[in-house]
Amino acid sequence: PVVQADIDEGPAHARHAMSMVAALLLERFQNGAAPLAVVSMDNCSHNGEKLQASVMTVAKAWLEKGYVGQDFIDYLSDESKITFPWSMIDKITPRPHKIVEESLEKDGIEGMTPIVTSKNTFIAAFVNAERPQYLVVEDKFPNGRPALEKAGVYMTDRETVNKTERMKVTTCLNPLHTAMSVYGCMLGYDLICAEMKDEDIVALIKRLGYVEGLPVVVDPKILDPKAFIDEVIEQRLPNPFMPDMPQRIATDTSQKVGIRFGETIKSYIAEGRDLNTLVSIPLAIAGWLRYLLAIDDNGNAFEVSADPLKDDLQAKLAGIEFGKPETVTDQLDGILSNASIFGSDLTKTVLADKIKAYFKAEIAGAGAVRKTLHKAVNG
Repeated sequence: PVVQADIDEGPAHARHAMSMVAALLLERFQNGAAPLAVVSMDNCSHNGEKLQASVMTVAKAWLEKGYVGQDFIDYLSDESKITFPWSMIDKITPRPHKIVEESLEKDGIEGMTPIVTSKNTFIAAFVNAERPQYLVVEDKFPNGRPALEKAGVYMTDRETVNKTERMKVTTCLNPLHTAMSVYGCMLGYDLICAEMKDEDIVALIKRLGYVEGLPVVVDPKILDPKAFIDEVIEQRLPNPFMPDMPQRIATDTSQKVGIRFGETIKSYIAEGRDLNTLVSIPLAIAGWLRYLLAIDDNGNAFEVSADPLKDDLQAKLAGIEFGKPETVTDQLDGILSNASIFGSDLTKTVLADKIKAYFKAEIAGAGAVRKTLHKAVNG
């Protein structure tokens, strides 16, 4: 509704972020039409493309309403004038945490208590983040740019930005995060760094990254995939001053599994690799489905993180009872066959039976998740 209102009322009343960007570009156009690179820092793939599509949608609607002329659209469409470079940003920065606040106060730094808004947004005088950080930007700046590479920014071409993004989200970081988050929630953890002291969870993600992911990783050349995983496992995830929570990572998992696991599965199929060799990927998917039952490994109820498909997925698991593996019949097929979730129909692969077997083992009773995880990663 807010975007529709911006379209109807025109540039002078822009209130949505994308409408504001379009209005600012119109102001620039009307005052000399100087070139500009509009760089998205959103943490999503093809971010420049998404930003461009959003701005152009608003601008073309204004053209239809008579608020702007075709010459403005031409300005936005001319890459010698306006560009929307892609970028890949990687720096985990969760909300301000009490651990960091207390650490600062012990050092005599006061007034660190965050302000929490009515929408549960945290604002603080400190940021708990991590030392490793990556920013890869498409070098498409029609009006010149600062020497960003001197500050460690990787300036490169669009294909390399895309490959770096794929390396991170399909192999070297995000799959590890998702796998450990669902198991962490079921095993009673509330900190990612604490999970890194759990030998079974560490074995799970090491196999996922090094053994199952690296053989089909997209290599961007500007970063070494194996060294990237080394840093994730040895420095980033164990960092106690970056107190991220598995409950946060588990949010919207249905929107993530297709990229974080599905792409590797598709690569295995495309290259003729044996899907039977996969352990961590089917274990991670089985763990996610087990997590959706909202019962931890001790048999206690817990709150599943927000997910747009949560209600639908949990409805499909109806009839499955904790402690009764025999109640698992064909409920999982309705989920595993959904190519919009996994990127392909997993019931047409050997992975479906493997996932079902892990799932059934994990609902056998209290301690079954731990037992199944331990056996699978040490088998």
